[in-house]
Amino acid sequence: MSVRDQSNGSTRREFIGQAAAAVAGVTIVPRRVLGGAGFIPPSDKVNIAFIGVGAQGFRVMLKFLKEADVQGVAVCDVMKSASDYPQWDTHEFCKITRGLLGVSSGWDWLSPDQPISLTHALQVTGGVAGREPAQKVVEGYYATQQRSGQYHGCAAYNDFRELLEKQKDVDAVVVCTADHLHAAVSAAAMKKGKHVFCQKPLTHTVYEARRIAEIARETKVATQIAVANQASEDTRLLCEWIWDGAIGPVREVHNWSSRPFWPQAIERPKETQPVPEGFDWELWLGPSPERPFNHVYLPFSWRGWIDFGCGSLGDMGSYSFDTIFRVLKLEAPASVEASTTDRYPETYPWATMIHYTFAERGNMPPVKFTWYDAGLKPPRPEELEPNRPWMGTENDEEGLLFVGDKGKILCGFNGTQPRLIPQAKMDAYKPPPKTLPRSPGNEREWLDACKGGKTKPGGNFEFEGMVTETLLLGNVAALTGEKLSWDRANLKTSLDAAQKYVRPERRAGWEL
Repeated sequence: MSVRDQSNGSTRREFIGQAAAAVAGVTIVPRRVLGGAGFIPPSDKVNIAFIGVGAQGFRVMLKFLKEADVQGVAVCDVMKSASDYPQWDTHEFCKITRGLLGVSSGWDWLSPDQPISLTHALQVTGGVAGREPAQKVVEGYYATQQRSGQYHGCAAYNDFRELLEKQKDVDAVVVCTADHLHAAVSAAAMKKGKHVFCQKPLTHTVYEARRIAEIARETKVATQIAVANQASEDTRLLCEWIWDGAIGPVREVHNWSSRPFWPQAIERPKETQPVPEGFDWELWLGPSPERPFNHVYLPFSWRGWIDFGCGSLGDMGSYSFDTIFRVLKLEAPASVEASTTDRYPETYPWATMIHYTFAERGNMPPVKFTWYDAGLKPPRPEELEPNRPWMGTENDEEGLLFVGDKGKILCGFNGTQPRLIPQAKMDAYKPPPKTLPRSPGNEREWLDACKGGKTKPGGNFEFEGMVTETLLLGNVAALTGEKLSWDRANLKTSLDAAQKYVRPERRAGWEL
């Protein structure tokens, strides 16, 4: 990727070519002009490798490929190909691929639509994903842009370490592995000088969050987490309203989720099952302790296992905590404690209520913040009109409530559609001027930074490391059943037994 001249936007190779032409008395027309409207020369594209192309990674890859300045050059996954990845819509993988390619038929093999039972209450259908299907989609997409109708320029890897060593043209990576591999892949990529976009949660453990933030600071690459609400208009409105005093000083926050909808609160299975053909189980385990393979762990169901996922809090709290941290200017909590259903040695409790306390910050008072999951909720606000749904047209099972001295703001789970309650207060409120810079979008922030832009992405790993530390402390409290005081400077809780969750042992060769 070429270095851009900040004064006029031309690339170094264009400048050199134009200078040589001037000497020869020849006028050079930049290739982007010859290419027509919308043409972006290869030198101005970001070469991306997609690491982890199961169900969510497949979706994220297709979204990035739509960007004109993205060139997908490699895919990587420990699964060669499988047909049991959950789809959230009928024929989902087939339909989104057709949408990318601009075709109305073909690619049916991506959606065999075999029924899958994630839990007794959630039935979905299976789709095909893995490194080989992802490679075919990337090459199929670029083939539509070639006169020959053929393209064979996307490499496929089993091991991300091999990719980072051999694929010299990679500028950046998109990490969509299971939670327990986020830190290992992101750290390896940053140390190679690659920009990183990572799925949420940023890491699997509190220690990893601290270490990843340190590596991002040291390497100075462009980093971003897949939390789109950090770039949203709603988050900015919430900041501006609350900082304007719309509901007075905020002293309580309530945040509730309908998750989990995967198995947890279960014991480890006793039986060992054959490892599926084309699947590297040893590499998938990564830094986590060895165990025999069983289909109970994946795909998707790994979220409920302590060694691999971060439960409901890690899955959904990554979104809402980001908004809450920005709105209330939070840093480290003073203490965390949790109430839960039965605890199990290797999986998260089915339902939790997690209570955080934060000290005062500047002119903002101390805050009590409570997280609820598995359908639990705070009491219905008295200000909410009778018979009015909590969230209006949104899902009433998930939401966010800010409680101030002078009123309350109710919004969607991660801050969407904020409104003062009751409606009469919203109708009477005069919003302040929009003073915060608006964002071009979560992915665009990162891509622009990859290309040398001076604006740091809002969801960068240094900021998100602090958010993730707090988020995952909630899981530590839920697993120990004890109230924990937090010494952020030394990465320690007040309970020695909790340290095994703050910084679990890692298998040899997987150190950060």
